[in-house]
Amino acid sequence: MQPTPFTPWTWREPSVLGNDPVTATSADEDGTTGVDLVGYKVEATDGHIGSIDKASYDVDDSFLVVDTGPWIFGRKVLLPAGTVQTFDHAERKVYVDRTKEQIKTSPEYDKDTFETPEYRQQVGDYYTGSYRDYPR
Repeated sequence: MQPTPFTPWTWREPSVLGNDPVTATSADEDGTTGVDLVGYKVEATDGHIGSIDKASYDVDDSFLVVDTGPWIFGRKVLLPAGTVQTFDHAERKVYVDRTKEQIKTSPEYDKDTFETPEYRQQVGDYYTGSYRDYPR
């Protein structure tokens, strides 16, 4: 079986963002529907890392900004959507396929530059490099 190439900024299973009629939000001004992940707790493979402060659902440019709270001294981290393994909408949790250490050592998040192509490339490269350890 061939491994699936990792695409860091794309949801693995986008249908789970809007397939739950209980939690799906009403249509946005652009006509899309889905679940707002802001406030969901985030779980790494080895434990809790924080909660979602911001989420993007843009095609091929989706991400989560996670507030780690006291775990990394209040640091925020940017997680590409491709790191999300699954969701639990009933528990309001997102599960990522990285360890706490991998997330802790990720490129530093800066609210003023996180949307630049250079920073996105750096973060994408970081998570793509560690992906080979986590086949789909």
